[in-house]
Amino acid sequence: MSGWFGNVVWGDIAVAARDTLVMLGASLALTILLGVPLGVLLFLTDRGQLAERRWLNRAAGVVVNVLRSIPFVILLIVMIPLTLLLVGTSLGVAGAIPPLVVGAAPFYARLVEQALREIPRATIEAAQAMGATRWQIVTRALLPEALPGLVSGATVTAVALVSFTAMAGVVGAGGLGDLAIRYGYQRFQTDVMLVTVALLVALVQLLQWGGDALARRLDHR
Repeated sequence: MSGWFGNVVWGDIAVAARDTLVMLGASLALTILLGVPLGVLLFLTDRGQLAERRWLNRAAGVVVNVLRSIPFVILLIVMIPLTLLLVGTSLGVAGAIPPLVVGAAPFYARLVEQALREIPRATIEAAQAMGATRWQIVTRALLPEALPGLVSGATVTAVALVSFTAMAGVVGAGGLGDLAIRYGYQRFQTDVMLVTVALLVALVQLLQWGGDALARRLDHR
C-alpha cells in the first residue's frame, strides 16, 4: 500500500472525511428545516390552492430562482460578509455551512413543491369536507402523503451537497474537497486525489441507496 499510496496520510484523510460529514449533516438538516416551509409556501400560494396569493408566490419564486441560478463557487465568495456576520469566520467547516444552506434550500424547496403537487386534489377536498383547518390539512394530510417524495428530494439534495462541500474546498472550507485541491491538484499527488474521489463516490452511493430504501419503505401507495 505504501508504494501505491505513498503520499496519503490516512490521519488527514480521516479528519477530512469527518469534516465533510459534519458539513453535510449540518447543512442538510438546516436545508430541510428551511426548504420544507418554503416549498409549502410556494405550493399553498399558487393559483387555485388553499392560500392563493399570486404576488407572494411570484416574490418567493423569484427569490428561489435567483438563488438557484448563482453558481455555488460564486455564492461562496458573495456570501463571505454574511457568513462572517453569522458564524464569525468564512473559513473551515463553520464558514462553509451558511453558503451550503443558501445554495441548497431553494433547490430543495422546489422539490418539496413538486412532491406536494403530486398529491391528488381529492385528498385536500376530503380534509376540507371533514372540517380540517389549513394548518391541519398541511400537517396531517399533505406532508404525510408527500413524505416519500420529500425523502427522495432530500436524497437528491444530499448528493448535491456532497459536490458543494467538495467545491467549498476552493475557499479553504476543509473536508475531502479541500484535501483533493491542496494535495491532489496543487501538489500533483495523484494518489491523494484518487483516495478522496473514491471516498466521495462511496458517500454518494450510500446516500442514494439509503434514501431510495427509506422512500420505498414510506411509500404505501
